[in-house]
Amino acid sequence: MQNIKQEGKFTEEVFSYKTSKDHKIFIFWYGKQVMILKDKESEKFLSRISGAGFQESQLIMAKITGNFKHGNEKKK
Repeated sequence: MQNIKQEGKFTEEVFSYKTSKDHKIFIFWYGKQVMILKDKESEKFLSRISGAGFQESQLIMAKITGNFKHGNEKKK
């Protein structure tokens, strides 16, 4: 994540996540659930996002979801 070319792209929180008791990660885009991570994927996600700042964490979640990294997504 050292070379973030899209720095400044995320000025508001468009992605968020919650962790469940059984260690599943639910990723949300504008409050709508778009992905669930479990097992090794959730562990990898938590290790990547733990030391990330706001913009970097937004970019991590955008890249994980896959369809949200092209820049032509519509809001809500």
